[in-house]
Amino acid sequence: MVPTVDVAPLFAGGQAAHAAVDARIAAAAAETGFLSIVGLGAQAPLGPAARAALLAIFALEPEAQRRLWRRKFAPGNANLYRGFFPPQPGNVTLKEGIDLGPDVLYGPRVTRADDPLREPTPLPQEAELPGWRAAVAAYYGAMERVARALMQSIARGLGLAPDYFDAAFHEGLSTLRLLRYPARDEAELARCAAPGVWVEYGGARRYLTGAAHTDSGFLTLLAQDGVPGLQARARDGSWADVPPEEGALAVNFGQVLERWSGGRIRATEHRVIGSGAERHSIPFFYEARADAEIRPLPQDDPASFAPFCYGDHLWARMTGFVEFRGMERERQVHPGR
Repeated sequence: MVPTVDVAPLFAGGQAAHAAVDARIAAAAAETGFLSIVGLGAQAPLGPAARAALLAIFALEPEAQRRLWRRKFAPGNANLYRGFFPPQPGNVTLKEGIDLGPDVLYGPRVTRADDPLREPTPLPQEAELPGWRAAVAAYYGAMERVARALMQSIARGLGLAPDYFDAAFHEGLSTLRLLRYPARDEAELARCAAPGVWVEYGGARRYLTGAAHTDSGFLTLLAQDGVPGLQARARDGSWADVPPEEGALAVNFGQVLERWSGGRIRATEHRVIGSGAERHSIPFFYEARADAEIRPLPQDDPASFAPFCYGDHLWARMTGFVEFRGMERERQVHPGR
């Protein structure tokens, strides 16, 4: 079962209140690698109206949407890493979405022309989606604040200073992703030759719409739209539902945090099972700077936890996902260093 933690004391409580929440987050991080957080109140614009404002991108006219596609899908476009990706039938994962970078909040000072990880995010014109850019910037900023509070709680739980991780994340690569999982029909599933699209769950044969994976970064904050399907793998190998609770954010931890913590915190595998209904979700991936050097905490086998560059790790991981596949040679190691 995925634990639920009220994190309100992280934003208003004193040291004693922090300690109680820190302990619950640390336990979830070490034992399940997944939790649901509530008590955010004014800290985050959650709820149906806030989601609808962001997800309006999927109602954009096809021609305007195509201008946002990654170069992989629209060869004339400049953007490689940020931007829109269309559904790709025939794969275990069937989704479309857009990846938005830190420039939606901070502007061009966080972009660089020589590194696709830091390229400008292609955005619709204001007239095409009035108010959308402002809603995106506000949500991005709110998720950064929530993620930073959780990161500091995790640091305290590991016996570190609260600001231990902060410097690596200053104007980092965090990604706000808006996702739509279309309902898979029988004809599309019949054409899907990818192994693993069908699974047994709850005594029934079910199809996947999101392949099992672990996230690449530090932590992920996920807003769900009320349609079930997200599942986390427990230590015994079974799958646990992560209910789409209104006003809550699902939290999972990524590979970087697992490595950075010397294996003390788990990067948990998760997947999405199809329900027969269209599903939307809004993940926020909290990520370090491209040039941040990650020095894992000491543990029993330090040789297997050598320092690494976050940008290199991220690019190697992301190009393994279907929407990035084929882009492996589009970025040099340590650009500008």
